[in-house]
Amino acid sequence: MRFMVIVKENQDAEAGVLPDQKLLSDMLKFNEELVKAGVMLAGEGLHPSSKGVRVRFSGDKVTVIDGPFAETKELIAGFWLWQVRSKEEAIAWAKRIPQPVGMKEPAEIEIRQVFETEEFAPNATPDLIQREQRLRERVAAQH
Repeated sequence: MRFMVIVKENQDAEAGVLPDQKLLSDMLKFNEELVKAGVMLAGEGLHPSSKGVRVRFSGDKVTVIDGPFAETKELIAGFWLWQVRSKEEAIAWAKRIPQPVGMKEPAEIEIRQVFETEEFAPNATPDLIQREQRLRERVAAQH
């Protein structure tokens, strides 16, 4: 099972405040543990929304909206992609994520299961499923 572990944005991250050296060191140690355990597939921090854009689709109209975005509670500061045996295992790992000391506000992590190709079988033809699998294999081979 694959899970996306989403690190929610806070005011400091949205303001572009970088983590201190201790938190960077603690996060690197945690990431090394994830890799050693074969859990981590990917993980990155994201720049603040002021450096981003949103692309909105409405019928035939496509609109590009420049950041920053107003509602920081709904923004993503970073993510991991983990492969684990269960949601409970993902939760156990998430409980070990290092937290910054002296934060002004609570931190929040969201855990969402990633769809696997075979889960689309009720609405996808065997050809579509095979094409999707070949595409995933090609992406994996490129990196």
